[in-house]
Amino acid sequence: MTRTRNPAKAVRPAKSTSACVNPKCTCDPCTCTDCHCGVARLGDLERRVIEMLWLDEALELTVRDVAIELPDHAYTTVATVLDRLVQKGLVRRRVENRLVRFRATGTSADHAAGAMHDALVLSEDPIAALQGFVALLSKSETNTLHAALGALVQ
Repeated sequence: MTRTRNPAKAVRPAKSTSACVNPKCTCDPCTCTDCHCGVARLGDLERRVIEMLWLDEALELTVRDVAIELPDHAYTTVATVLDRLVQKGLVRRRVENRLVRFRATGTSADHAAGAMHDALVLSEDPIAALQGFVALLSKSETNTLHAALGALVQ
């Protein structure tokens, strides 16, 4: 579903005229049936699991596959983490026969871009926020930013 973002409405209470109850929703008006506006925040274990799935966009893992890579965590804990990532919209669940497989819905770059966008639209002074961000960049990161902006202009 296409969403129209309105940065001026980045922080607002849940709408009473819509089914959307996501306080991070920036759609105007929100017509999403399952709103995932705003980037999901990840706990340490959630991040470790999603990073496994981000290794390859086509990669589908079972709970067992992930649990084997995380021997310090119980199978049920890994299953719960994968379910939470599904609820956050970062992972898609597919049932094949009786086997449940999970795959990422996007990339780590998509997640990072969403986090940067959220930070920008939530700022009271987006220009100052961008200036502060650029001031933190190394020379190499600044060159990467210039290259990315140049690619968008062309």
